[in-house]
Parts: sequence; C-alpha cells; structure tokens
Amino acid sequence: MFRGRTRKLQEEILRLKEKENAFILAHNYQVPEIQEIADAVGDSLELARIAQKNRDADIIVFSAVDFMAETAAILNPDKEVYVPDPTAKCPMALMCPREIVAEAKRMHNGVPVVLYVNTLAEAKTEADVICTSANAPEIVEKIGGDKVLFGPDKNLGLYVEKMTGIKVIPVPEDGYCYVHVMFKPHHIAMMRRRHPDAVVMVHPECTPEVQEVADFIGSTSQMYRYARESEHEKFIVGTEVGLVDRMRREIKGKTFIPALSKAVCKNMKKNSLEKIRQVLLKKPHENLVKVPEDVADKAKRSIERMFELSEKGKVRG
Repeated sequence: MFRGRTRKLQEEILRLKEKENAFILAHNYQVPEIQEIADAVGDSLELARIAQKNRDADIIVFSAVDFMAETAAILNPDKEVYVPDPTAKCPMALMCPREIVAEAKRMHNGVPVVLYVNTLAEAKTEADVICTSANAPEIVEKIGGDKVLFGPDKNLGLYVEKMTGIKVIPVPEDGYCYVHVMFKPHHIAMMRRRHPDAVVMVHPECTPEVQEVADFIGSTSQMYRYARESEHEKFIVGTEVGLVDRMRREIKGKTFIPALSKAVCKNMKKNSLEKIRQVLLKKPHENLVKVPEDVADKAKRSIERMFELSEKGKVRG
C-alpha cells in the first residue's frame, strides 16, 4: 500500500495528525493515497456528520471541494476546518448562486425550496430544506406540496420527479455535474457486452437516459452499501472513478469496473498528500474555511431541517 515517497508522506501526515490533534476527512472521489490516511471516507454530508460527532479533534482537514468543507464548518463552528486546496471548487455548485434561488422564489411565491447539499452556503440560506442524492425523493415528499423548486442538478431533479410524482421546477434550468453527464447509454451498452454478468450501478446525477439502462441508481454511499451487501460479485460503476478505488480496496472478493475510465473530477483531484501535509504544518490562512456567521446560521437551519425530516421519516441520508 505504502511505497516510496507516497509512503513517507503518508507516515509524516499521520504523525502530524496526532501532533495537531487533527481529524482528516476524504470524499469518495479523492485519490487512493488520500483515502488511505483519512479517519473517515464517504460522501459529503456523511463526512460532515461524522466530524460533528467527533468532540475530541481540534481541527478538521476536509479533502474535497468547497461546498463540502463549508458544510463541515457550518456544522462544527467550534473547530477550524481546512481544505488542502482552496481552489478546489464544484462547478455545479457555482451554477446555483444565491441570487438565482432568490429570483426563482420570487417567481414561484410559496413553492418550497429544496436544495441539494452540493450548493454553496449562501445559496443554502434561501432553502427551506437541504437534501442529499441519497434522500432527495424522501425529503421532497416529506416537505409537502405538489411542486418544489429544486437545484442545482437537473438530472437529480428529474429522478426525484419520477420517483415521487411531484413537479420539480429546476433551479437553474440546466444545472449539471460535468463528470456524470459524461456517461452515455452506449457506454453502458458496451460495458454490458464486455461484462454480461455484471450489475450496472449509476448515480442519479447521470442523465435520465443512462438511469433507464441501469440496474441500480443511487448515491455514492448507497452504491457502496449495495455492492457490499449484494450477492452479486461484479459491478459496473457509473460515477467518478474514486469510488471504484475505494470499493476495490475495502470490499474484498468482488470486482468493480468503471463504466467510463475518464470520469474524473479534476476539481476533487486538486487535493494531494503534499497539500494536506502543508495544511498540518503551517495552517495557512487561505486554506481555512470561513462562513460568515449570519450565512452559517441561516444555512444551518435548512440543513437541520433535513435532519429533522430524516429522523421523522427514517430517511437514509
């Protein structure tokens, strides 16, 4: 697992982590060498909640993209939250600034606003409730009404509409994840021909046409659980390749094949072991995640509303 310079860096980071009493989180889409030294690996909200339950650490290093670290900072106001690379931003989250959500609310007065956790903190202040890709259909059902404003991922919104029968008004009109729209039906068809005994899993951020040809649709955490618990032994995985790396490492005796090997989030991959080391050594101010108090308070209410609905309805986040 540990080789050469990579091994030395990992060992140094582990020593620094103990010295600084740090807690390292890594998203499923991080490179394997970062996942290997993390205290927890998972999806964005799952990791933020894990951090929230950790009362002992002094600082959190969140190896992911901007909105994820913001969520961790909002839920952990007593801790310093750092990102390895402050330029690691989510293009989809940037498609949904606060102003677009506010304008949609004015145009559709009284319609509930459900925003995907993949939004920046300022946008979250305009939401009635936040959702994840795992619990979006359940949250939309539980907030009530026959229609919702939903953003920023249009494909996830269409999936929610299909699953619930509730009209989804997308905000913005065509928000998307550039990685998940790479997948096309012909990619899935080709992989099925090569691996006829494999189960196809795809993320709900994929287009409806790709979802239609899949055997299982779910978030990264849902895919992971399904693969671990399933009796099947071979899986074609339609999401960012980092999840394939994790499943290959952690779920023994099964085969995981990327549906598309070029499905790489360049923004997630901006983080590196060396950058984590620098954060632990120097705690650079530019790497510290700061959410203004008024923004954090409003955004936290929409996140906590999701937790409340989840607990009442036993929704899996």
